[in-house]
Amino acid sequence: MQQFEHAARVLGWHGHLVSNVEVLGSRFTAVTRLRLDVHQWRTAHDWSPQVEPSGVHAWAEPDGPEQVPVPAVDLIGVMVRVSKARRATRACGTLLTIAPCAAVLPGDHPYRPWALTELDYYGIGAVTTYREGPAELVLTPEDRRAEFGTSLFERWLLELLYQRVLQQEFHSTESTSNTTEGGGVDFS
Repeated sequence: MQQFEHAARVLGWHGHLVSNVEVLGSRFTAVTRLRLDVHQWRTAHDWSPQVEPSGVHAWAEPDGPEQVPVPAVDLIGVMVRVSKARRATRACGTLLTIAPCAAVLPGDHPYRPWALTELDYYGIGAVTTYREGPAELVLTPEDRRAEFGTSLFERWLLELLYQRVLQQEFHSTESTSNTTEGGGVDFS
């Protein structure tokens, strides 16, 4: 988890880390920001996170509900751990459609110009980091969401991340720990 904290810091992504997210065959760490005003409104109006995909799909149906909740989290970016830069394109894959994506590479990863050129072409960022110690920004990720538009998948993912942020916050307040290892909402 510390590697992702260092990587997020060097990327300039400030927010709450949600680790071990698995969707569409990808495993990643998301950097999110809780929209406190929306969270408070949703809590007051009994709009808990909707993590059932069919429920989110129903929001888009013509005979669906008249009112749909606003997303309570912003997705700042996603980070995928890969052992080699050439694996980052596949690891980021469809994630590029929903958020900037950065590959987190081992600190001793060799410089491979061709692999980094490919990452740059697709807008994938790269960060090298050791288990302990600072990270180094190799390639800045691009935000290409506007090229793809929004999707029901993205909306569902925001609901899933909202649930995970709330669960982590509950566990963090329950244990009264200030550590970001597995919890603690960062409202920055």
